[in-house]
Amino acid sequence: MKILFVYPEYPDTFWSFKHALKFVSKKASNPPLGLLTIAPLLPDNWDKKLIDLNVKKLKEKDILWADYIFVGAMSAQIKSTFEVISRCKSLGKKIVAGGPLFTEDYEKFESVDHLVLNEAEITLPLFLADLQKGIPKRIYQTNEFADITQSPPPDYSLIRFADYSSKSIQYSRGCPFNCEFCDITAMLGHKMRTKTTTQVLTELDSLYNLGWRGDIFFVDDNFIGKKQELKKDLLPALINWRQLHGNPFSFTTEASVNLSDDPELMQLMTKAGFSSVFVGIETPQESSLVECNKVQNRNRSLAESVKTIQKNGMEVLGGFIVGFDNDSPNIFQQQIDFIQNTGIVSAMIGLLNAPTKSRLYTRLHSEGRILNKMSGDNTDATTNFIPKMGMEKLVAGYGEVIRGIYDGEPFYQRVRHFLNDFQPKVKNKTKITFNKFMALIKSMFIIGVFDSSRKHYWKLFFWSLFRKPKVFPLAITYTIYGYHYRRVFKKMNFF
Repeated sequence: MKILFVYPEYPDTFWSFKHALKFVSKKASNPPLGLLTIAPLLPDNWDKKLIDLNVKKLKEKDILWADYIFVGAMSAQIKSTFEVISRCKSLGKKIVAGGPLFTEDYEKFESVDHLVLNEAEITLPLFLADLQKGIPKRIYQTNEFADITQSPPPDYSLIRFADYSSKSIQYSRGCPFNCEFCDITAMLGHKMRTKTTTQVLTELDSLYNLGWRGDIFFVDDNFIGKKQELKKDLLPALINWRQLHGNPFSFTTEASVNLSDDPELMQLMTKAGFSSVFVGIETPQESSLVECNKVQNRNRSLAESVKTIQKNGMEVLGGFIVGFDNDSPNIFQQQIDFIQNTGIVSAMIGLLNAPTKSRLYTRLHSEGRILNKMSGDNTDATTNFIPKMGMEKLVAGYGEVIRGIYDGEPFYQRVRHFLNDFQPKVKNKTKITFNKFMALIKSMFIIGVFDSSRKHYWKLFFWSLFRKPKVFPLAITYTIYGYHYRRVFKKMNFF
């Protein structure tokens, strides 16, 4: 049997980093971890290929080679997914599809031959067993959650390492919280399930032995969901592993803001190599936090929580939302002020959307406010429901926020504000590679000469070079990020 895995293309979004990746001659940020993980679940004697449309084109000969096309996708990839399905079906190929996009809205994909939904560790073996018998069903679903201690290590042989700026692994699934707008618990549950430390170290060994050196993203939705296990087992093991291997990796992950309440955990994370963490801040308005049941963010100074994490040596990447029913008229300026004052360089702010499996969708549907299916990209100035403040006012205010944090002057002020106080604690065996050197040179010309923010670029360039040389590489990285963000939002006429 010949299997072609296809990963659809991401649109040009906040997190795609398409414009930034060109500076380091990379094609995508992270490989398709889901497809790499399910590949070992297939019979060993089957031939397997993977085409990631974010790094290469899907050729007709690749489609014709395969007996089955396996498609895995996230919600933001929906446009490309339909194109892939249409093209493969026109060539008479059978399609097997799974992943968050299909689990969330499988009714959309009538032309898909077999839908393997939820967690593949459970549903994929059922499909394979029926396929062997010659009686495969169209839909495979489950209400159970997988024992991920039995999950196989990803098959990294299916990708070309040089195409990606980072690699990714997974430690846990699920989240202990129940935010109204989130569909994670509906798909992966409240109970935190974790891999064993041995599994994680095996995956790191694999990446190390294959020659990877650099950033690794732990794709967990809430890495600190089981704090005691982290502190007693995984983090000490990671600290020891990095020391034995000469600190070849630095890590990024996602965590809830209550990370700031645990000094021991933050210290262990930085020692283990975690240099940055994405935190869902959402909104500085308490009434909106109550509305969306963001209990972990309530009754605290969110600004102080962010600064505490930063002071402990981890950069905070923040998620923010506008469009809550309880948002006051001044929410847009509040969001700008919060982001600027906390120095969150990469602040992903988007309009509230209601994923199909979220409690928010259920509530808004009962109120007759659902308009259509969401685009999957909450930073494209669209939403799938009728906002209380009115769509025109919401989009106009959103544009104000984008300009207020990503226009040249406020963005560079924020970067300098952050770097002025930030003391990185992660030791990483870094080398000045050709790609990094070229990224610096490209930034000097593309941003320093042709970008509208060029005067701010040079101010930061010389300030960091002479006043804080240890953070100079970070300063250049952030200028490239800012360039990407402005390019993305320029398409929406916000600049």
